[in-house]
Amino acid sequence: MAQAKTPQVDLKQVLLQVAREKNIEMDRWVSALEDAMASAAKKQHRIKEPVRAQFDSETGKFEAFIVKQVVEEVEDPIAEWDLEEARTHAAGAEVGGEVLLPISTEGLGRIAAQSAKQVLYQRIREAEREKIYNEYIDRMGEILNGTVKRFERGDIIVDLGRTEAIVPKSEQSRHERYSQGERIRAVIVDVHTQPKGPQIVISRTDPRLLIKLFEMEVPEIYDGTVVIKNAVRAPGERAKVAVTSRERDVDPVGACVGMKGSRVQSIIRELRGEKIDIIEYSDDLVTFAQSALAPAKITRVSVTHHGETPHLDVIVEDEQLSLAIGKRGQNVRLASELISGKIDIKSETDVKDEVADALARMLQDAIAENPEPPQPGDPLEGTTQGLDWTQAPGVDAEIGEALKIAGFTSFDILVSSTIDGLQEVEGIDAEGAQAILDWAIGIHGKPEEGSALLLDEEGESTPALNDDEFMAALSKALRESEQPQYDSPKDDPFVVKGENEENST
Repeated sequence: MAQAKTPQVDLKQVLLQVAREKNIEMDRWVSALEDAMASAAKKQHRIKEPVRAQFDSETGKFEAFIVKQVVEEVEDPIAEWDLEEARTHAAGAEVGGEVLLPISTEGLGRIAAQSAKQVLYQRIREAEREKIYNEYIDRMGEILNGTVKRFERGDIIVDLGRTEAIVPKSEQSRHERYSQGERIRAVIVDVHTQPKGPQIVISRTDPRLLIKLFEMEVPEIYDGTVVIKNAVRAPGERAKVAVTSRERDVDPVGACVGMKGSRVQSIIRELRGEKIDIIEYSDDLVTFAQSALAPAKITRVSVTHHGETPHLDVIVEDEQLSLAIGKRGQNVRLASELISGKIDIKSETDVKDEVADALARMLQDAIAENPEPPQPGDPLEGTTQGLDWTQAPGVDAEIGEALKIAGFTSFDILVSSTIDGLQEVEGIDAEGAQAILDWAIGIHGKPEEGSALLLDEEGESTPALNDDEFMAALSKALRESEQPQYDSPKDDPFVVKGENEENST
């Protein structure tokens, strides 16, 4: 029986067809096949020398050659020949050229074919990954639509059609859950050429996803009338977007919200219920910060710069403090990121306490630096400690020290006490107590009706001054200390202004 002949295969047409199917250039495909054929021939003939294969497009056949470099002095005998030996094989050989020795490619064995297959697959994968890289590297920040294909160690593998993308666990919102086959929309954040895994990295948490969704939903943003200055997110919980308009008659916030909130609601649904604050951008940092901290109402803002990052001290009413800070500090953190600065929030009560403490420290320092003996009629009379009680009738050094230990450290305290209170001090009886009180009242005068005593930080009693006395004492103390002097009372920041005068912050 006659043996059937194997039909002749047009290798060139096969290569063209496969190149179209794989979407790889013909030259790249031929180069991969040449590398595979060279590897197979080297394995078949057990050759250590370098081997090169060439495809003849006219005949559709491959040819293989041993390659020898022609050099003046041989360093690698396997890959090099000197000029004399090269000319024994090729008469026209010259230094710097090559000598090609043909080898057969017929009857390649199974091992050689397997080697050729591995090389071919490797070259194809490299070509495909390079093509994907070139296609997507310029699309960074764009939104892709895909289907959840599988899950690998917490990462989501997304089918994009011709290739796959990955959503790493770090780029997933902890408030979102997906199932296999579900549609997913995400933004491209990275494209790489690493040999393992999908090359395209997409994200559901990146702020660029929010920006692209606004561009898709708001025509004014797409055509450039409304500009998104910045966007920050706490994925799945809250986001803040700063927008501005290039046209005076276009409201940027209203354009983003849409009729009855239709535009922003579609974005909220896409982000699985994430709340979005749309804020109008302002070049004035104080105004911008007040808007960024919405929905809290801000009382005052002061700005101090430390390097390139602005530092803002924000004061709010007590009932607005928790709203300004937000859940787990979320509101103030997002506002800080939005304005690219640092924000410290304090309540009105905290600020008043700090100012009162600072004034008290200044007053105490001024009094300590300029002590004066108590004089009748002086507003600060009786507030200095360390008085000599031995001048009182019947009081010696021992009883005077006992009075100080018992808390009688000023005339105010002494004249406000009672005979029974003084009798508690060792060495003082009722008659002696009455004599001491009469002596103190004769010098200091009787206590004013309704006057009160306050306790200082160490628990000692100090007289409470009314507003006029306090401001007079403070002004006097400051002028006697090393503070700058002012030309007129209106320039003095510690002079209380009238109701019609404007206070500057």
